[in-house]
Amino acid sequence: MATIVLLHGAYQGGWIWKFVNERLTALGHAIYAPTLDGCAERSHQLRPGINTETHAEEVAQFLHFNDLENVVLVGTSSGGMVMARLAEQCPERIAHLVFADALMLMDGEKIRDIVTRPAAINTDVGLGPGREDAEQRLLTDLEPSLRTWAAERFTLHPTAVFNQPVKLERFWDMPWKASVLYCSKAVNPGEAHLRRGAQRLAASWHVIETGHYPMLSTPDKLVSIILDACPGQAA
Repeated sequence: MATIVLLHGAYQGGWIWKFVNERLTALGHAIYAPTLDGCAERSHQLRPGINTETHAEEVAQFLHFNDLENVVLVGTSSGGMVMARLAEQCPERIAHLVFADALMLMDGEKIRDIVTRPAAINTDVGLGPGREDAEQRLLTDLEPSLRTWAAERFTLHPTAVFNQPVKLERFWDMPWKASVLYCSKAVNPGEAHLRRGAQRLAASWHVIETGHYPMLSTPDKLVSIILDACPGQAA
């Protein structure tokens, strides 16, 4: 069975993977879905100094202390940046990378180069959508009860993750086994951005006709893509 680590994106926490986690766990895989520093149930820790690099370092320590190896990493949205930085730090632990409609930034790029719409809520340390914005814009492709469930769990995300350029000095020149999922109904990060990254990594390419949250809208399809990345596994 595979060891799979799921990395969430902005405004989210490990909770976003609930339905994917349940399905993969039922198949016998070892699943980890850590909530990143300052997010979701850890939002009381939101403070200056949290960025992509500190998120990645924390997860690298998580892999170390849990002695996780041959890991299939799955990142979504801004979690794609964390995943890339993490993989660069500990490539010996990584078996496969799955970018699930995730940002694939080059060294020195930042989220605000791709996602330019301002957040409804901005503080010195965090930013994010208001409840109405989350339900009416970000989560519109979800059925009503699921939309409400997700919006209730959205929290602010560390500001520096959006505004600071990522540091990926080696990642794009290293050999990886990778898969890239493009969600065709999502505005960002968009097909051109994802194809650029997929081509650079010579990654397998997948498309789901859904919005930016496939782990909520189409968990079975996302699970199938993840299983394809697990050596010797089948959906």
